[in-house]
Amino acid sequence: MNLPAGPAAGLRLNDQQRIAWLRLIRSENVGPITFRALINRFGGAEAALEALPDLASRGGSKRRIAIASRESAETEIAVATRLGARFVCLGEPDYPPALRAADPATPVLAVMGDAEVLGRPSVAIVGARNASLAGVKFAAHLARGIGEGGFAIVSGVARGIDAAAHEASLATGTVGVFAGGLDRPYPRENRPLMRRIVDGGGCLVSEMPFGWEPRAIDFPRRNRIVAGLSLGLLVVEAAMRSGSLISARLAGELGRLVFAVPGSPLDPRAAGANRLLKDGAILVTEAADVIEALSPLVAGERRRHGTPLEEAEDVVMTEEPSDGERERILEALGPTPIDLDDLLAFTGASPGAVQLVILELDLAGRIERHSGGRVSLVP
Repeated sequence: MNLPAGPAAGLRLNDQQRIAWLRLIRSENVGPITFRALINRFGGAEAALEALPDLASRGGSKRRIAIASRESAETEIAVATRLGARFVCLGEPDYPPALRAADPATPVLAVMGDAEVLGRPSVAIVGARNASLAGVKFAAHLARGIGEGGFAIVSGVARGIDAAAHEASLATGTVGVFAGGLDRPYPRENRPLMRRIVDGGGCLVSEMPFGWEPRAIDFPRRNRIVAGLSLGLLVVEAAMRSGSLISARLAGELGRLVFAVPGSPLDPRAAGANRLLKDGAILVTEAADVIEALSPLVAGERRRHGTPLEEAEDVVMTEEPSDGERERILEALGPTPIDLDDLLAFTGASPGAVQLVILELDLAGRIERHSGGRVSLVP
């Protein structure tokens, strides 16, 4: 289910809409998928905010859902403004086109720096934090060459390979993605690099609130944005239990090309990249390998990204499930992840009824979402 297209391209949310969008995505149990479903059902964030308590109650929540206040949203916008950042919402003209095509797309991004770089075709370069000197030098060599080939470089501003890729692409355009709020840089020793990114015409982005300290569970979300911003993702060095392999898996799920640099079988930091190559990743020994593979996709991406999306006034409301449909849907769900198409076929319920019941359960905190659009009940 996609957000409806607006009547004209390039429109921005007004101040009231932007506050409402920020409140909605900051409210309890509202992630990108739930946000999209709410906007589709109610036609706007203000109406969705009003409906949250009733939806969560119908989903079985035993307490009132926590809804972000207008004051908290205004405070966050003020903090962003003071730090030279701003919020870009899905469908606005400077929202990253590649990320818009990632399903589900992040509804609201905090951006610090020049957002122009977000509109350019990009390549993600990721790898080990404890990278070897050879790995760091080769990552910088590749980032420089790919940048000179017309691509922006995206990475996670971590130590090692990430930092090398950013440093080498400062002159050609680079994007750093945070796992926490933009006012909570991590790691702290990379603060000077982050400042050079912003001052050099690149930008820093995050989906997390200002003031949010990054936790271990936040880094996969960061990695998904790194992958989503890019046409392809390149792994330079990565151990078998590396976050870079999570990034590669997410890139594959989003339909991005996955590249890897081969390494010595004797170095555990190369084991993950070598595994990716065995599994079908594209082997890279020079920047031209990446540029040649991605160049045919650039024109296709530009044709595919059309009218930005915005809040719609005319939205077909999702139908209410009958008592029998609701009961069949709840009985079919359990702790084992299932595909929504299988749920539709098994219950015989209408798509609208299934979507609404899943939305209610999600807001009540009773649904867990899995890769491939599968869902399960929280045990």
